[in-house]
Amino acid sequence: MINVETNYFSINKLLLRTLGLWPYQQSNLTRFQFIFLSTILTTHVIFQFTVFFSQRCTPDLITKVLSSGILFALFVIKYDMFFVNIKAVKDLLEQLLDIYNELKDGNEIAIINEYGCYAIRSTISLLVFGISSLILCIFASFWSDILDIILPTNESRSHNFLVMTEYFIDQKKYFYFIILHFILSFSIATIVTVSVGTMLLTYLQHTCGLFKIASYRIERAMNISLLQNINEMKCIFIHEGLICAVDMHRQAMNLSTCLISSFESMLFCLLVCGVLTMSINLFQIFQIMSFEGNIKECFLPSLFVFVVGLYMFLANYIAQTITNHNEHVFTTVYNVKWYLAPLCIQRMILFLLQKNYKNFTLSVGGLFNGSIETFATLVKTSVSYFTVLYSTQQ
Repeated sequence: MINVETNYFSINKLLLRTLGLWPYQQSNLTRFQFIFLSTILTTHVIFQFTVFFSQRCTPDLITKVLSSGILFALFVIKYDMFFVNIKAVKDLLEQLLDIYNELKDGNEIAIINEYGCYAIRSTISLLVFGISSLILCIFASFWSDILDIILPTNESRSHNFLVMTEYFIDQKKYFYFIILHFILSFSIATIVTVSVGTMLLTYLQHTCGLFKIASYRIERAMNISLLQNINEMKCIFIHEGLICAVDMHRQAMNLSTCLISSFESMLFCLLVCGVLTMSINLFQIFQIMSFEGNIKECFLPSLFVFVVGLYMFLANYIAQTITNHNEHVFTTVYNVKWYLAPLCIQRMILFLLQKNYKNFTLSVGGLFNGSIETFATLVKTSVSYFTVLYSTQQ
């Protein structure tokens, strides 16, 4: 018996429970937790866009606000949409658990353990990166205070805000209140990004394991020793083995497509807003380096560009991995000694070859097929929009 909460999703469980998003053990307290944290994150987005009410809108102001405002709005969308689809997440985990508990073969369980370890390592790596980014942001926020302690001067250094906001209060007087709000919001955004992203990544890694099991079942069913001296019992064994392989393949495709369809709106927003965020932040970096020359100001836009690029790469990479695993099933069917099997088995193999003739891809809205090629297209589009923004400043 496999326990989904402890065997493979333990780190994801801890992260999602921090946000009130773990689909199991939902209560009024976790709903209040979600509302409280979502309010902190949402208000920070609002106070970024209120800058337009207090200052005259200029192209420079618009790019500065949008460079961070769109990304934080994206965090809010991701947080809220995951909560809205929390029942779908629970259903998908239950389906995955049911499939796992039906596995009896030691090699199949070993395959699942292998992919589970891949997912855990990926989760830990992204968590370490998220914590490191958070620490750097906190350090940058209090840089002036740190310099006052290390290299004191007659006058205290002015505080700099990493993100433009307007609270309609004296920002110098309430600096630490504003910074606290920013740090809390950035912390929530970091946990949302890591927890939701790694949860989806872990789930899809396990579906890759199911594709691998389907390939293994085909190889086992068409073992060369079974194809020699064929009798009725061997024919039945091969027939049942192929049926089990087809069933596992079908379930793997179904679980993958169900996950994407459940989060299609969220993923579409991530792609569109991600491209816009990358373009605007690239332009912001160029503006700072060209005219202001303050390298310190480039820290946050550079971090945003890297985070968005990494997120888009990982999303397309796992989708490409799913496609590759599906193609591996097709390759396995093609490479087995099917020509040694009886005619009835050969007909089944022919059916499998025809069924797998078309590539299986994870599509978002029918517009984006997850792949490394799509990632390259998104980056190219971001650079193109950056070029357009730059040309308007000439």
